[in-house]
Amino acid sequence: MATDESDGVRGNVQLGEQRFWRQVDIVLPEELPAVTVIGAGGIGSFTLLALAKMGCQRLTVFDDDKVEDHNLPNQLYGTDDIGLYKVDAADEVCFVLANTKIYPVPVKFSTQQIEGVVISGVDSMTSRKDVWKQIKHNVKVPLYIEARMGAEVSRIHSVNPCDPDHVEWYESTLYSDDDAVEAPCTARAIIYNGFAIAALIANQVKKFAKREEVYKEIIFDLKTLTLMTQ
Repeated sequence: MATDESDGVRGNVQLGEQRFWRQVDIVLPEELPAVTVIGAGGIGSFTLLALAKMGCQRLTVFDDDKVEDHNLPNQLYGTDDIGLYKVDAADEVCFVLANTKIYPVPVKFSTQQIEGVVISGVDSMTSRKDVWKQIKHNVKVPLYIEARMGAEVSRIHSVNPCDPDHVEWYESTLYSDDDAVEAPCTARAIIYNGFAIAALIANQVKKFAKREEVYKEIIFDLKTLTLMTQ
């Protein structure tokens, strides 16, 4: 495929990568790792689409929930998806919008064997702790990304689950559900926060693939347009 050198793109993109030619100097699809997403709701559904659009071809998703009417405003799904397992609906959307088939697992993640980058988008501290028990010290998981969001605020943690310093730091962020600040039912989620957190998670995966610095913690507040990293 001939390319316009004025755009700064490489001159010989393979035919299978023609649709990705505008990003090949950022990341190539074949550079992206296998990714498992746990939870296909407000965080996981948009993250799956972002990764699929970015060219990630090895995507697995765990979730035993089905799409309900109240999910439509702040998750990836449409009215035709109501009653379907979220993982199956996400698979269909990723195929239609990104020409990518994901591997949907319509069960709750527990002790299943997984490897590669793992992204957790579950919605309670108890669930986060349960997931972490299976990820901690897993040598087949080089990067664990765990995200939390509420209203217009989000927090993303990215750690190596086999690094003692990372483990100690991450576990210091795990508090109980009783200690969590619960927003009113009418102020828990909004669509643009899901888009924003998916974009930042996808960027973390790209940084990992390119051996760039992966931020251990990202906190952002869309109401005040505040972004903090460490």
